[in-house]
Amino acid sequence: MPLNEGPRQPGERRLSVNPFYGPANPVGDMAEAPPTHRLPDQPIAPATAHQLVRDELMLDGNARLNLATFVTTWMEPEAGVLMAECRDKNMIDKDEYPRTAELERRCVAMLADLWHAPDPAAAVGCSTTGSSEACMLAGMALKRRWTRRNAGRYPGARPNLVMGVNVQVCWEKFCNFWEVEARLVPMEGERFHLDPQAAAELCDENTIGVVGILGSTFDGSYEPVAELCAALDAVQERTGLDIPVHVDGASGAMVAPFLDEDLVWDFRLPRVASINTSGHKYGLVYPGVGWALWRDAEALPEELVFRVNYLGGDMPTFALNFSRPGAQVVAQYYTFLRLGRDGYRAVQQAARDVATGMAGRIEALGDFRLLTRGDELPVFAFTTAPDVTAYDVFDVSRRLRESGWLVPAYTFPANREDLSVLRVVCRNGFSADLAELLTQDLERLLPELRRQQRPLTRDKGVATGFHH
Repeated sequence: MPLNEGPRQPGERRLSVNPFYGPANPVGDMAEAPPTHRLPDQPIAPATAHQLVRDELMLDGNARLNLATFVTTWMEPEAGVLMAECRDKNMIDKDEYPRTAELERRCVAMLADLWHAPDPAAAVGCSTTGSSEACMLAGMALKRRWTRRNAGRYPGARPNLVMGVNVQVCWEKFCNFWEVEARLVPMEGERFHLDPQAAAELCDENTIGVVGILGSTFDGSYEPVAELCAALDAVQERTGLDIPVHVDGASGAMVAPFLDEDLVWDFRLPRVASINTSGHKYGLVYPGVGWALWRDAEALPEELVFRVNYLGGDMPTFALNFSRPGAQVVAQYYTFLRLGRDGYRAVQQAARDVATGMAGRIEALGDFRLLTRGDELPVFAFTTAPDVTAYDVFDVSRRLRESGWLVPAYTFPANREDLSVLRVVCRNGFSADLAELLTQDLERLLPELRRQQRPLTRDKGVATGFHH
């Protein structure tokens, strides 16, 4: 979560209240507006509080039109009802809510089977609040395994983690919080993610693992996990170093099993020790759930698992959080049960069809160059064509926002900081009709953009609030 500061101005603003918000007497019941940055002195009616909050939230963007986020913005009403019925259940209290705990266990077993664990019954895993927490847990397991193998050298030696510069920011946080050196493989030319051989060359006796991304947030492309494992096999043959791989499948781990069944990226590769995914991305659940799985108990050091006597029950737990609602886990099980393999395949194929179709139509406009086409993750990135000098991607993003579309524009990281792109994430609920409307709005804006004398963006660093 972002850190929030208090009011920056010394004076305090009060909420503006319509007298009709009062429950009975529009004069007497709302005589004083409540403050915004301190607790009101008196309670107000629930209907009034609801309306005041709702009015402020009207200024948020429309989540369904937010093509920056990977997070699910639509679920069936039945799922919403289940979540409402379970929001008061504390997920950590497995003794009091044993059936919720059982649904979590079933979800882990289903994912272990989906990701080809050698023995799904022996795989271990847990739900999390999202992929960021899941990545932290996976990184902790990698570091602890390395520490045990190097007990005579640690803490003198500094552990490192190898990954592409395109990783999500949670991996930078992990390295910072757990004092691990981040060794980043830069982008080069038209390669926008990790290169297996370059990653292998960064490994040494202090490498706790290598992270492969199944679906880069920068452009939607899959990293070549099998090739990465092969490169690390060669390192082991040459040096004896046995370096595990963690697959950050935040999005792709819920796409590839259904649409790219011949792609080998998961526990079929012996070097893959752990995998994470976001249930609230292409797992099709509202925000608040992720999953972390290890191929077997050996991959997750036992000393990291806490066994807590909580409300009368012995409860093993591996998490950064403790109390959290069971609603999202229940919703995940509902979605698995509701869709099955064929249903997930149909939903993800529909999203990919929307992405590839829309990418083709944008390319046909002539003003843009595609970096990816949405044929891996249902995500594509594009930039302005070389001969376009009157406007840039930041101008396009700003103008699309005028019509309600939230399409992020951003600059790529080191070695390709010269490249600025737009990215479109096609999720369940972003239909072919909505894609057509967005394309029409973009086409309608082009004549005005072409008449500009130059791009209007002065500071690309503050041109968008979007960050990976």
